[in-house]
Amino acid sequence: MKAMLQQRRQDILEKVRTQRMVKVLDLVKEYGVSVETIRRDLEYLESAGLLRRVYGGAVAHGLYGQEPTYSYREMVNYREKAAIGIKAAQLIEDGDTVIFDVGTTCLEVARNLRNKKDLTIITNATLIAHEMMRQNNCRVILLGGEMRAGELSVSGHIADRNLKDFYANKMVMGVGGVTVERGYTDYHMQEANTRRCMIEQSDLVIAVADYSKIGVTAMNFVCDISRVEKLVTDWSTPEPVLRAFREKGVEVIVAEESEAQNL
Repeated sequence: MKAMLQQRRQDILEKVRTQRMVKVLDLVKEYGVSVETIRRDLEYLESAGLLRRVYGGAVAHGLYGQEPTYSYREMVNYREKAAIGIKAAQLIEDGDTVIFDVGTTCLEVARNLRNKKDLTIITNATLIAHEMMRQNNCRVILLGGEMRAGELSVSGHIADRNLKDFYANKMVMGVGGVTVERGYTDYHMQEANTRRCMIEQSDLVIAVADYSKIGVTAMNFVCDISRVEKLVTDWSTPEPVLRAFREKGVEVIVAEESEAQNL
């Protein structure tokens, strides 16, 4: 019994290290134990300084300096990201000029703009630029800069200088992590700065973040939560967390699980 306990806790710790977040209910289903048992496991691991408990689960302990690979992020929480993409795309209107940030969830938003007309898209993400060119319903402006492997995005002083030539009425922003206390954060130093430049050139900022980004603090500060008008997340983000953001004046929009049923 003790060996099983130790193995389960080791497995949970490994999941937190690779996935950055685990949910209590998922662990209950996987290991066939009670909610109380999983909570005791998480309490033990937190007391050892190995993770940090949050509403409904746990996240890796401390600040994050290294981002998971793009290929991993492309697969993990896909249904949640796709549902967020559907919901966030509803906030884009015909004729909008939109700055698009890099990221797998931002790409899902772009994929749901096929029925929009006369859009102008400004982006540092080549994958998003390619997606929007395929849709044939918009003008695409691709920023210059140093290319990042894996992400196929550009950032740095060239991209930042390019951004000063444009204004947009909306921005779709990717999220490395976000908390009420520390605001929006990111892993990549140059992209964090480019993201700040995007915010400055936009009238309205729409952040898109699945539940695994909520309660997480990455290494680089981007902006306070008050600077982002709308946050689009998914059904797995706990209600107390949603309420905390709303109490700070953030409009939180939740993509429901029903929107992901056919994905």
